Amino acid sequence: MRATRRWQWLAAGAVVLAVAWKVFWLWRQAFPFNADEAVVGLMARHILQGERPTFFYGQAYMGSLDAFLVAGGFALFGARVWVIRLVQVALYAGTVALTGCVAGRLFGSWKAAAATALLMALPTVNMTLYTTVSLGGYGEALLLGTASLCVALSAWGSQRRGAFVWGVLAGVGLWAFGLTLVYVLPAGAFLLWRAGKAARREAVAWAAVAVLGSLAGAWPWWVYGLRHGWHALVAELLGSAIAVQQGAYIVQVARHALYFMLLGLPVALGLRPPWDVHLLVWPLGVGAAALYVVGAWQLWQKRWALPPATWLPLGVAAAVTAGFLLTAFGNDPSGRYFLPLTQMAFVGLGGWLAALRWRGKPLGWALLGFLLLFHALSTVQAAATPYRLTTQFAPDARVRPGYETQLMAFLEAHGGERGYTTYWVAYPLAFLSAERVILVPRLPYHWDLRYTPRDDRYSPYDAAVAAAPRAVYVTVAHPRLEDCLRAAFRRQGVAWQEAVMGDYRVFYDLSRKVTPDEALEACEW
Repeated sequence: MRATRRWQWLAAGAVVLAVAWKVFWLWRQAFPFNADEAVVGLMARHILQGERPTFFYGQAYMGSLDAFLVAGGFALFGARVWVIRLVQVALYAGTVALTGCVAGRLFGSWKAAAATALLMALPTVNMTLYTTVSLGGYGEALLLGTASLCVALSAWGSQRRGAFVWGVLAGVGLWAFGLTLVYVLPAGAFLLWRAGKAARREAVAWAAVAVLGSLAGAWPWWVYGLRHGWHALVAELLGSAIAVQQGAYIVQVARHALYFMLLGLPVALGLRPPWDVHLLVWPLGVGAAALYVVGAWQLWQKRWALPPATWLPLGVAAAVTAGFLLTAFGNDPSGRYFLPLTQMAFVGLGGWLAALRWRGKPLGWALLGFLLLFHALSTVQAAATPYRLTTQFAPDARVRPGYETQLMAFLEAHGGERGYTTYWVAYPLAFLSAERVILVPRLPYHWDLRYTPRDDRYSPYDAAVAAAPRAVYVTVAHPRLEDCLRAAFRRQGVAWQEAVMGDYRVFYDLSRKVTPDEALEACEW
C-alpha cells in the first residue's frame, strides 16, 4: 500500500511538473504571439461584448469552445495574452492526468501511470508548442479525446450512463475540433463491443443512448448545419481548408505516405521541431528513435497476448494515420495533427518502461530519464532559434517577435490605425492594441504572392478600414511585395514614406488612400 501511494504521488507530481515546465517557457517568452491565437483572443473579447460565434472566425470547423473558455479567463483577469495561455496550461494539466489514468488502467499499474504522466509532463517540442499556445481547439481535442478513452476503460463505460457520457464527449469534440474523432471512434467501437458481449439488445440500447448524448454535445454543430447547410461543415471536417490537392487520388495518398514517413513520424517522436527539418540534439535523438523501434518490436512480439483494451491506443494511432493518408490533412506534415500519435506512443512507452528490468534492476526508469533529458534539451535547442518556439512552419509566414509594441506606437503616432497587411500581422496587432489599430489581411505573405480571401476573417474590420479616409500598408520581410507596392504608388502618382521596425516595413503618409486592388493589380499572382 505504501509503495502504491508513492507512485500515486509521483503521478500527481508529474501534473505539477507539466505546469511548471510550461510556466518556465512562458516566463522566458519562448512563444511568439501568433495570428490564430490572436483570433481566439479577439473572439473571447467579442463574446464578452455579446457576440456568440459558433466557429473560429472565417470558417465552418473548429468550434468556439476555446474562445468561450478564454472569455471566462478574460472576465476574471482581463484580456491579456497570458490568460489565453493560462487556459491552455489548465487544459493540458487535465490531459496529463487523464493520460496517466489511461496508462494505469491499460497496464493495471500506478507505475505505468506515473511513467506515462512524466513523459507527458516533459514532452516533445511539438507537444510543448501546440499545448501551450492556442490555435483554437487542440487543447480541448486532447482533453476530450483522452476523457473518452477513460470512459471506454471504466467499469461503467459499457453501461447506458457511460454511453451518454461518451456521446456528450464525442459531440462536444466534434464541434470543438474534428481531431477528437481519432479518439472517440476507437473508444466508441470498443465500448460497443463490450456492450455487445452482454447482449445484442444491450448493444443497441448503448448505441441509442450514445447517439442522444452526441446530439446533445454537438448541438452548435447541428444548429449551424441546419441554418447554413452541410456542405461546408463536412468539407472542412475532411480538410478542405488545407492546401489544394493535385493529381489522382492514389498519387495524393502516396504523397501523404511519404510526408508521413519523412516528416510526420520524426516530428511526432520529437526528432525535429514542427517548423524545420533539422534534427534536434541528434546524438540523443538517435537513441530516442532506437528506443521507439525496440518498444514497437516488443509490442509486435506480444501482439497475440495483448488484452483487448490495449488495442484502444493502437486504434487512436491507426485513426491518426488513416486520417493523414486519406484526407487533405496529409498536405500538412508540420506536426500539430500528430499530437494524439505522440500521446499514444507515450502511453505504450510508459507501460513498457515502468515494467522493464535488467538483472533485477529497473532499467526502464533509466531509459525514461534518458527520454526526458532528450525532450528537455531539444526544447532548449529549439527555443534558442531567432523565431523561438513558433507555430509558423512556413518560412514566408514567420515574423521575428519583439517589435510589436514599437510598431503599434508608430502607427498610432502617424495616423496609421487603419490599413492593410498580412494575416500574420493583422490580428495580433488588433488584439494587442485593444482594437485601436485595425489592419485587414488583404496582402499576400507567400513569396510567390499567393493569396486566399480566407485570410480576411472578420468583416467588421473590413468596414472600419473601408470607412477610414487614409490607410497604411505593413509588410514583413517581403522585398517582392514591397517593390510591387512602390511601383503601384509611383504609377498612380501617390507620394508616401517608409519606416522599418524589425521585420516590419510600414508604408505610411500616403498622399491619397490606395486600396489593395489598386496597389496589386499589376503584380504577378
